[in-house]
Amino acid sequence: MVDMSREQRKLDHIRYALELGDGPLPNGFTDMHFLHNCLPELAPADIDITTTLGGIKLSVPFLINAITGGTDNVIDINRKLAQTAKSVGAAIAVGSQYGAVKSKSSYQSFKVVREVYPNGVVFANVSALATPDEAAEAVKMLDADALQVHLNPAQELVMPEGDRNFKGLLDNMRRILEHSEVPVIVKETGCGMAAEQIKQMLVFGFTWFDIGGAGGTNFPAIEAKRFTSQKSVLAEWGINTAKTLTEAFSVCGRNDIIIASGGIRDGLTAAKAFALSADVVGMSGNILRYIIEKDIEEAQRALTDIINDLKMVMLLTGSSDLKALRNAPIYFTGELREFLLGRNYDISKISAVRKR
Repeated sequence: MVDMSREQRKLDHIRYALELGDGPLPNGFTDMHFLHNCLPELAPADIDITTTLGGIKLSVPFLINAITGGTDNVIDINRKLAQTAKSVGAAIAVGSQYGAVKSKSSYQSFKVVREVYPNGVVFANVSALATPDEAAEAVKMLDADALQVHLNPAQELVMPEGDRNFKGLLDNMRRILEHSEVPVIVKETGCGMAAEQIKQMLVFGFTWFDIGGAGGTNFPAIEAKRFTSQKSVLAEWGINTAKTLTEAFSVCGRNDIIIASGGIRDGLTAAKAFALSADVVGMSGNILRYIIEKDIEEAQRALTDIINDLKMVMLLTGSSDLKALRNAPIYFTGELREFLLGRNYDISKISAVRKR
């Protein structure tokens, strides 16, 4: 395997995430459409976007998702991300702490998030390969409200220094779940989740899922860029976010938690994700870009604009809250419609009511 420091890899991820941007797969939401309500009987003050994840209350249903950590060079980035989340009351997840807890180093690059956001909703993050003790250490590091356990087999396969053996992951994840004192979120990192695997995880007791669909930050493409100018065949691998969201809500129950992430960059797309039964929307690449290429004020303004745009869409669909938005009339076209038909979903039923 190639001997490359974890610190350099983290910096490479930031560099190439910004250079490559989203895609090349689309997030899929352009094939989902709302019907305009010309008689909404609402005023902006009537729109309520608060949400609850289990017993965790959020004033806005947004998550600044896992981006980075594990090197002192990103302390300032994570500080600004936490400040941005705090400015609107969003949740925030740190990047993978797996290397840090194994090496007992670079804790401050993560702890800065809790220091900046002492009363915020903060998620820890470890690999599905972590031991229960390592997972507990990651949670303790942040006094975290929940723990993301990430799945990234496509990324690992492209990395010369990546893991190659994915046997026993579900059993190991169950051990983490059994020993965790906080909710455990199974998180994909950009290739999505199919209903078949979500069912497997439900049987094992998992009830929180960050579906991480294709269409946003592309880690297989990033890893390929780190080592070669050639495009990886896996750069276009995965289930896009709109498709994987339908996969998730088709099998999840009313009390299960779905976090939609993967190329969601504006309030209209966020509204579509909520209409397809997402409880929270996660985003990272766009916020990171504002912080690095502009400034924290621009990042905060952009997130505020997304929230305000979500509220406008809710008003124009006659939806006073997120539950009502899940009942707003929608229809599907193009590739997403073909996908739903090919997977034998009842499109008329999905179009009528989505909430599990």
